[in-house]
Amino acid sequence: MKIILSVQPIRFPMTGIGRYTLELARHLADIDDIEDLKFFGDEQFVDGLPTPGNSQSRPASVITRIKHRLARNPVLLDIYRKRVHKRRGRALSGKDDYLYHGPNFYLPPFPGRSVVTIHDLSVFTMPEHHPAERVMFIRKEVEFALKQATMLITDAEYTRHEVAKYFGWPIEKVRAAALAGGAEFYPRDAETTAPVLARYDLTPGGYGLYTGTIEPRKNLVRLLDAYGRMPLALRKRFPLVLAGYKGWNNEETMARINKAEKEGWARYLGFVPNDDLPILFAGARLFAFPSLYEGFGLPVLEAMASGIPVVTSTSSTLPEVAGDAAATCAPEDVEALAGLLERGLDDEAWRSQAIEKGFAQAAKFSWQRCAQETAAIYRSALAQ
Repeated sequence: MKIILSVQPIRFPMTGIGRYTLELARHLADIDDIEDLKFFGDEQFVDGLPTPGNSQSRPASVITRIKHRLARNPVLLDIYRKRVHKRRGRALSGKDDYLYHGPNFYLPPFPGRSVVTIHDLSVFTMPEHHPAERVMFIRKEVEFALKQATMLITDAEYTRHEVAKYFGWPIEKVRAAALAGGAEFYPRDAETTAPVLARYDLTPGGYGLYTGTIEPRKNLVRLLDAYGRMPLALRKRFPLVLAGYKGWNNEETMARINKAEKEGWARYLGFVPNDDLPILFAGARLFAFPSLYEGFGLPVLEAMASGIPVVTSTSSTLPEVAGDAAATCAPEDVEALAGLLERGLDDEAWRSQAIEKGFAQAAKFSWQRCAQETAAIYRSALAQ
């Protein structure tokens, strides 16, 4: 097989889709029947994978701001999209003996077979949880990709069936290739984590943790409500630490976090560098991730691989990712969530069982497996 993989999503600081693209690129190189693997950047082929300092790796925040600014004006958006598509199509002409993979919802004009990864449908099914310009941009790009694609890839079986039904695609032309946690997520003792955690004024085993964007889809207001229902002494002993970028429509959530900080039972760290994130996971007492909707839910696996008990929701893909290793409840059930959080922080017998089950669940997923499943999808697309 001859494959072209878009590496445009690999931006720094790394996003979840950037991590997926990077790991896929690394592991596809080990697939025996891929005879040629080329990487395509913004508008041209690149010799290697982007790194934090090289020229083809503009920061993710810059790319996002450009797209969102253009998306506020439909006319400018269409002009931008057409110009970019034209340049990309010109660079890819004559490569119809290759298969092109767009790992981030999008496909350029391409003369050969192509596949695209649709990570989730939230801009279609939950547009109220995104800025209007993001919804407009992604919808237009996905609509174009669907006209181009030979097959679709999703991160989970739940999303596979959701995508097939929503877009009216035959289920056999939509395949799932599960993601995985990185090798950098593993248990660490207090002696190892303490120096890094001290920079954040945290102690090993002394906090509950949430990581991810601060935005409505993550259900953080209910998480704060649930944490606030626990005994004050328990909350102060294990404050809730939230780490991640401030996303869209976060005013209510940030106000609630600020109030909890003043009361002494919450901390907001903002963005945490990639090197520190595995330490933050390994040093936590509990990981809480009660999201309303996920295309996969990678932080759940990262926490489990780090030896941390997990409390998550029963929505979308999360039961598929968590298996029976996490404590789960409906994302809207604040009372049940509070009970699970309290048990996760205070019940040593449950914690021990959850940690062992978490290791077993996380071990079921690997980037090697993701690459192998993706390569199998390539073979099916090339056979059509």
